[in-house]
Amino acid sequence: MDKLILSGEFADPFTVNDMTSRQRTKQEDSQQLCHSSAEGLIVAILRTNDQFQHRFGRLFREHGLTQPQYNILRILHGEDRPMRCLEVAGRMVTVVPAITSLLDKLEKRNLVTRVRCDQDRRVWYVELTNDGRKLVETMQEPVLSLCEHFVGHLSDQERTRLRQLLDKARSVVDTEQARCS
Repeated sequence: MDKLILSGEFADPFTVNDMTSRQRTKQEDSQQLCHSSAEGLIVAILRTNDQFQHRFGRLFREHGLTQPQYNILRILHGEDRPMRCLEVAGRMVTVVPAITSLLDKLEKRNLVTRVRCDQDRRVWYVELTNDGRKLVETMQEPVLSLCEHFVGHLSDQERTRLRQLLDKARSVVDTEQARCS
């Protein structure tokens, strides 16, 4: 007997006929939610992002940080020099409207320091403290381990291709943001 495919599972055709019209409507609606391949792709990306955010968020919370706070520390650690606050904000992974409050919290924990520019008093520089550097270095292995957990099964070629495709998809938004600013 032929089987029907519904929502990615096999269903007995007699069971389908026994479904109430309300159940059929609900099932048809859910199948139509991802009608286009573009929408299905976006849903897959959002689901993946949600899983990554959840797991990384848990790791960051174990160290008393949020994802944006860790991102600031990571940027400063990578540069190994004082950076303008707006330069740090521009390199953030996520759009953060209030970098000042993030820096306030990091400074309160003695993870970063801010210094006003001598030439332009409107400009502030931020840099890692020794405590901030130690925290980032302590977190490097768990962060890399979690990265490998998520994408370790992909070959180098697949990782490169996926990164290129995501960059290409994001370029539309980057272009729109550049026009608006």
